[in-house]
Amino acid sequence: MIIDELIEKASTLLEALPYIQRFKDAIVVIKLGGSTMEDPALTESTMRDIVLLEAIGIHPVVVHGGGKAITTHLKALKIETKFVFGLRYTCDKTLKVVDEVLHHVINRELVEWLNRNGGHGVTLSGKEVLRATRMYSTNPENGEQIDVGFVGNIVSVDEEKIIETIEKGAIPVITPLGTDENGQIYNINADVAACKVAEFLKARKLVFLSDVPGILRDPQDEKSLIPSIRVDEVEALIADKTISGGMIPKIKSSVHALRAGSNKVHMIDGRIQHSLLLEIFTDKGIGTEIVKH
Repeated sequence: MIIDELIEKASTLLEALPYIQRFKDAIVVIKLGGSTMEDPALTESTMRDIVLLEAIGIHPVVVHGGGKAITTHLKALKIETKFVFGLRYTCDKTLKVVDEVLHHVINRELVEWLNRNGGHGVTLSGKEVLRATRMYSTNPENGEQIDVGFVGNIVSVDEEKIIETIEKGAIPVITPLGTDENGQIYNINADVAACKVAEFLKARKLVFLSDVPGILRDPQDEKSLIPSIRVDEVEALIADKTISGGMIPKIKSSVHALRAGSNKVHMIDGRIQHSLLLEIFTDKGIGTEIVKH
């Protein structure tokens, strides 16, 4: 019985071998969000998986969100949380809380988990590597531009600084904040930040770990998962509302990353333990992949 179990483990390693060979020295951008970051045990498991990627010669770059933690801190400080057509209204007080929570709570914990598991995680502030301009929310009914405070749209990424961090043998853990040419800080959508980082790095893979299994034909039925989508199918899926709401900017930014040179985008359920490894190192994979052709 023990021999059979050991043989099964060896078979799993052999199944992973061609993927290990294929992605050696490749950059993989991993966006952490949703339940992946709310369950400490799951977060640590995911960090251990990322350390494994680093150990076998893949170069992970982590971009994280922090929406729920930010909302909790704002509530404790009695600062109103307000969303305008999907964008968090970010006044000066809110921006300070966002900065504090992203850097000194979430990022710090992720880096500590990486290092505790034998990796070499390094904080890389988005304020240093993401250049942004002020953006506005759009009323879908009349197209009116609405001010949402210090919310930014990324115009460029300092990929050299990220690559320099990788070449030092570290795992960059990037916060979704940006600055403009005058040093003004902006709150950035973490999904879009991950896409832009992948776009400028021409990452081989961009993986979203969140609390949904992927793109569903029917949002109420997880069995309606779409395993693969081509870039040229995206607009039709938006038109028929298969892709809707907050998923639209994520998918559109993913398409930009693919057209800029990234190889594949994966959307997987971070609530499943080792989902990152299952997606990269097994024949079937899980979740939804977006491909060029």
